[in-house]
Amino acid sequence: MQPAPVLPLSDDCQHYRTKADVPWDLQKYFSQRYSIFSYYDDGIHLTDDAWFGVTPEPVAMQVAYDMSGSKPSKKVLIDLFAGAGGNTIAFGLSDRWDKIISIERDTSTLACAQHNANIYEVGDRITWVNADCFDYLDRLHNDPDSLHPELRVDVASAVVFASPPWGGPGYRTAEVFDLSLMEPYNLQKLHQACREMDHALYLPRTSDLRQIARLAPGDDKVEVVQYCMKGASKALVAYIPGKAD
Repeated sequence: MQPAPVLPLSDDCQHYRTKADVPWDLQKYFSQRYSIFSYYDDGIHLTDDAWFGVTPEPVAMQVAYDMSGSKPSKKVLIDLFAGAGGNTIAFGLSDRWDKIISIERDTSTLACAQHNANIYEVGDRITWVNADCFDYLDRLHNDPDSLHPELRVDVASAVVFASPPWGGPGYRTAEVFDLSLMEPYNLQKLHQACREMDHALYLPRTSDLRQIARLAPGDDKVEVVQYCMKGASKALVAYIPGKAD
């Protein structure tokens, strides 16, 4: 597995200028574009699917600030679901990490993330990977020689951030969302892949806290933070200690 080269923007990468140009199901997100990327007018590009999963910039910045409080021994940040780059850019702007590895399996979406990171002048601080994040983690633990040297890291020095898709029955309507039903990756799959390292999971605001609490290794505790904008919760992040610690 190799680091990704600089990818060209494809026809799927769009910079919508007016609401009339935007597909109807994206128009509410377009109306919030400056909350998603404050530099939107500088040429931010997204695929249509990426609009649904971008972390609002103020939330991404606060998450990056909170993750900067990780133990000093943690030098590497691995962003498993880069999307259009919202969280990765915030991590780059924090100047906290010796290395940031950002993974996205969709080529067009990764091209947008690279382009957007350059607009924020942090693109050169990030090692991009165009691959499946679970494949990367499996290789990191079990077959590191199959990874390019730039992608090999000491697990004990790494922290993982995961902002997965939130699909599944009841995600938008359930008073308490059953994370075993989250699609395409449920809570157990995410935790199983990340459990050796300290990991932060960006999850729906109504996630079942009992399911999250069970992930604490040994006598450790899981910290859960609700992130809000304008008085409304947008998501929660569960900060889970790794077994390696």
